[in-house]
Amino acid sequence: MAAKKIAVLFPGQGSQYVGMAKDFLEESAEARELMATAERVSGMPLGRLCLEGPMEELTRTLYLQPAMTVVNLICWQALKKAGVKADFFAGHSLGEYAALSAAGVLTPEETLTLVTERGRLMEREAGANPGGMHAVVKLDIDTVRGIVVAAQTKGALTLANHNSAEQIVISGEMAALEAAAELVKEKGGKAIPLKVSGAWHSDLIKGAVPDFEQALAKVEVKAPQTPLLFNVTAAAETDPTAIRSTMARQIASTVRWYEIVQHLLAAGVTVFIEVGPKTVLTGLMKKILPPDSPHKTLQVDTPATLAQCLAEL
Repeated sequence: MAAKKIAVLFPGQGSQYVGMAKDFLEESAEARELMATAERVSGMPLGRLCLEGPMEELTRTLYLQPAMTVVNLICWQALKKAGVKADFFAGHSLGEYAALSAAGVLTPEETLTLVTERGRLMEREAGANPGGMHAVVKLDIDTVRGIVVAAQTKGALTLANHNSAEQIVISGEMAALEAAAELVKEKGGKAIPLKVSGAWHSDLIKGAVPDFEQALAKVEVKAPQTPLLFNVTAAAETDPTAIRSTMARQIASTVRWYEIVQHLLAAGVTVFIEVGPKTVLTGLMKKILPPDSPHKTLQVDTPATLAQCLAEL
């Protein structure tokens, strides 16, 4: 396994489903221990929400952030126990917190404490500054940047996620999103409204940043033991002070996912393992990687997919 360079990627909001981590929780005492820690730290019935839902409750940012994070950590714990070592970590938006834990920057407990606070603050800001998000497809980043600038005359609008060459998410006030959707159509692209409860990664929720900085100040941030590429910079960082500042800004900054994957490819990564619910990031990898690419994209969110992943490796 040593010859292959492996990047472990953690998904974020939008990958949740009712029943996630069920099989791991049934067969692993360590998984149940992690879930118990997450419930204690968050003060929320996360096990019940993950296993029984209802979906609209599980999808509430307040609950989803710790729920999704503990499931990502449970999946990673199983993969790590099976002997898989990562050469790089990255996480998409909320998924970055599981990556911080996996890389040794934060303990699982600190990670869960932070995402619980992050969910609370983001829900608070979304309530005070309503907005939404649209995925824009079939247009490149420069075209979308131009559209965002043009539509800002109608309200706050930000480029939220650069997911692949032609899948870009914009975030902001509804009037600005509608204006942008018209411009997207004129340019031959398509704007798809996303089922989200707030304008994530936009100026509308930057009111959460100062309060989140205070939460970050209370935990010990360590240098990563394994290189970790950050959403805000699309680069690795080892200085704990810089990591703290980057993570505070991440809430309202663009997720530079496409660039992160380009850096991983340039660093010689040949195996990408999505660790956590569903295959959103695996789907994005297929859009990013050249056709007939020799790179492997694997995914782990159940004991069965773990066995498949190990067989592929």
